[in-house]
Amino acid sequence: MTKSQFDLSGKVALITGGNGGIGLGMAESIARAGGDVCIWGTNAKKNTAALSKLETYGGHVSAMLCDVSDEAAVERCFSDIVREFGHVDGCFANAGVSGGRDAVPFIDITTEAWRRVTSVNLDGAFFTLRAAARHMVERGEGGRLCGTASLAAISGAPRNEHYAATKGGLISMLVALSVELARYEITSNAILPGWIETAMTEKAIAWGKFSDAVKPRIPMGRWGQPEDFGGIAAYIMSDASSFHTGDTFLIDGGYQKF
Repeated sequence: MTKSQFDLSGKVALITGGNGGIGLGMAESIARAGGDVCIWGTNAKKNTAALSKLETYGGHVSAMLCDVSDEAAVERCFSDIVREFGHVDGCFANAGVSGGRDAVPFIDITTEAWRRVTSVNLDGAFFTLRAAARHMVERGEGGRLCGTASLAAISGAPRNEHYAATKGGLISMLVALSVELARYEITSNAILPGWIETAMTEKAIAWGKFSDAVKPRIPMGRWGQPEDFGGIAAYIMSDASSFHTGDTFLIDGGYQKF
């Protein structure tokens, strides 16, 4: 029987921030489609819980403690993945922190707050994607690079300029990579989530004034869920996406169009 182009058997995916939220939604879908998965996170308990879920799909799965803002840690952990799995076919730079706790006017955002967000969301994505790109180019069998950006990158995000800047920068980096790495059959795309119900957004969603203002603007009539990102992750990892690069996948229930 001919293998389906959506069969991920034999493919290995790295998902940073894969122990919860959107990252775990991606990891579960890839594992369900037969792929092997390694997740990175900074919380050991969340890593263990996520690993237990992923193990139920029967593939080779692993969880590593890794702070993506630490360049040396990224290099070390990526080498560990290659040793354990043999290769990496897809890398999802998904780890991120919110600027929400520093929700102050732009003129009052501190350098410390700016660095806290950029060190993970932009520097961390750069370290991760660079390690993956080096591996894929050297291996010579193509690959997939993907980053989790945000609706904040393309719409006004008052008092969240540091977060928006990192996500806009991530999109630009991925688009540039789509051109530079195409000759190696490496695709590069960005995913832009809208308002998704995760640990990062739970305080905002629980705030009645915010919820009453935002939820009615979502044409689908609900908050997004982590599993809403499983399909796009599996598609990107699959052979079906081999000619699809330099794109931004906006997954927001129609919010931006309203």
